[in-house]
Amino acid sequence: MPINGDNQDRAAQQGDSGRASFPNDTALSEAIQNALVDAMERHGYSKASRFAVRLALAEAIANAFHHGHEHLPPSLPITVEYAVDPAKVVIHVEDQGPGFDPATIPDPTLDENIEKTTGRGLMLIRAYMTRVSYNAKGNRVEMVYDKP
Repeated sequence: MPINGDNQDRAAQQGDSGRASFPNDTALSEAIQNALVDAMERHGYSKASRFAVRLALAEAIANAFHHGHEHLPPSLPITVEYAVDPAKVVIHVEDQGPGFDPATIPDPTLDENIEKTTGRGLMLIRAYMTRVSYNAKGNRVEMVYDKP
């Protein structure tokens, strides 16, 4: 149900949140991205901020399925959670894979890595988000975007 009028003011004070677990399905991925962007719009985030956060979320989802679930059945779901308030956006993306150590991913901007296809998604996530951290296992990323 769309939030408008007094309900919109209440949402702006309280924040919006969402959670979804879904298999590798483009429509389901886009639905959670759209819900997040809608929540950001309700809280007055600029078009540029919404673009940045959506791109970071899309990259995190793609990484979860492509790398985290690389050797797992495509029907196995990942989980995305988000919370939006007037000051920040917090997103968690968790896959069921074995995890990874982000420090081992080569910097795609270095000359020796320029033709490698890995690391670009993490680079974009780090560029657009204020803070990025991983759980000890490396299969859950937390991304925080502070409203400018």
